[in-house]
Amino acid sequence: MAVKIRLRRMGAHKKPFYRIVVADSRAPRDGRSIEEIGYFNPMVNPEDIKLDMEKAEKWIRNGAQPTDRVKSIMESIKNPKAKKEVKKISKRAAKKQAEEAKAVEEQENKEPKEAQESQEPSEGNASAEA
Repeated sequence: MAVKIRLRRMGAHKKPFYRIVVADSRAPRDGRSIEEIGYFNPMVNPEDIKLDMEKAEKWIRNGAQPTDRVKSIMESIKNPKAKKEVKKISKRAAKKQAEEAKAVEEQENKEPKEAQESQEPSEGNASAEA
């Protein structure tokens, strides 16, 4: 029997809440599970996570495979400082930031060229005098 550690969706329409469960991989997503080992609420900031790591490790030692999302949840519990703070911005703001970064990059590229041009004539004059 293939066992997975995965999320079971709970909660209302457009208000998801997940339980972290151990279930047979052939069972439906919200169907029968073997054991509940925690929960995950993505609707609050920061995300609310509770997971019994001892039970999860026990199931993994016995051959259960965590899904990608459950793996990332376990990593965030193990390394809380490695959490990525995601700041959501609008498309307009993202476009404006990209344009500003491009303008700064162009400005930086122009300055070294101007400095090189000012050095070249002086070197040329020195070679003509010799």
